[in-house]
Amino acid sequence: MKAIAVLPGKPNSVHLRDIPAPKLTDQPHPHVCRIPEGRAVLVKTLQIGVDATDREINEALYGNAPPTGEHLVIGHESFGQVLEVGDKVTELKPGDYVSCTVRRPGGSLFDVIGRNDITSEEVYYERGINLCHGYLTESFVDDAEYMVKVPVKLKHLGVLSEPASVCAKAIDQAFLAQQRLQVWNPKRAFVMGSGQIGLLATMMLRLRGMEVFTLATRPGPHRKQEIAEAYGATYVSTRQTSLHDLVKKVGKPDIIFEATGNAEVCFRSMEVLAHNGALIWTSITGGKSDVTIDAAKINLEWVLGNKLLVSSVNGNRRHFELGIAALSLGELTYPGVTERILTNPVDGLDNYKEMMRLLVEDKEALKVFVNIAS
Repeated sequence: MKAIAVLPGKPNSVHLRDIPAPKLTDQPHPHVCRIPEGRAVLVKTLQIGVDATDREINEALYGNAPPTGEHLVIGHESFGQVLEVGDKVTELKPGDYVSCTVRRPGGSLFDVIGRNDITSEEVYYERGINLCHGYLTESFVDDAEYMVKVPVKLKHLGVLSEPASVCAKAIDQAFLAQQRLQVWNPKRAFVMGSGQIGLLATMMLRLRGMEVFTLATRPGPHRKQEIAEAYGATYVSTRQTSLHDLVKKVGKPDIIFEATGNAEVCFRSMEVLAHNGALIWTSITGGKSDVTIDAAKINLEWVLGNKLLVSSVNGNRRHFELGIAALSLGELTYPGVTERILTNPVDGLDNYKEMMRLLVEDKEALKVFVNIAS
């Protein structure tokens, strides 16, 4: 069967290749963990979302092949339909729609208790990213433990399950950490960035009843502004209104959800957070970037103001369930809005060059995804 893969460490090596079609008895990553007897699920791939992670892996910025070969099948944002299940699988059946988690457990205590998303090991295992093959292929097999059912009436948004899990986890982690305050009722949120993560975070924070300001550089009108405002948020172009000017106008935010991929924005956000507030970092900022800040002032204000920085990456099964629940509630509350995030479909694995071109060249591409089967 067909798959889209790279040769990790070799820039711009993305290619189409033939790989063996999986069987229910296969072990997709025996070097990491084995599927218990009878717990395997065979899935037909329907759609796979791709993002900056796939682009950067193709640029050889990170990513490693499984130890048995030189190639890595990419794609970590999965959506598919169950074809066959093992005899000990009771929670799924053929015909169900599913998305799959990304990280597989190592050997740390966190991995053992099912929190492989926060493994304490230096080496981590992620499908389509590091040491495990991904989902950009025609079908795949994995343990039912890592599959989350997507409601039939939400299948048009199923490919957003993984990015939704990222947002749901990050917000959930902030609220869990803020239990230290005993009483915390945030009213105002700033979302830094209006990509898929920023917009999904905008939706989830609005569902919690907060006043949300979604900040990005480009002035409207455009699709990102329209989506943010359809969620009931206020879109702000930082070219027209600076972060500090916005604070003077509306007040300091109780939550800042940072999703720009820009290191300076990560640190500048620290300058405007309200007392007892939570700043959430979800960006991964590669390369090198020098930022000049008044460190003494930030230290003083953060200590005296009981401010919190939460960093969040990846998601486990529970976070996928939270993300899918948020997508469902978002669809009921703001019908048809989230689907507008899905801007750039690519039909078929054969069109992998167009997929990568959109990721690299098209600045208007909000969400690129590959249609593999129907």
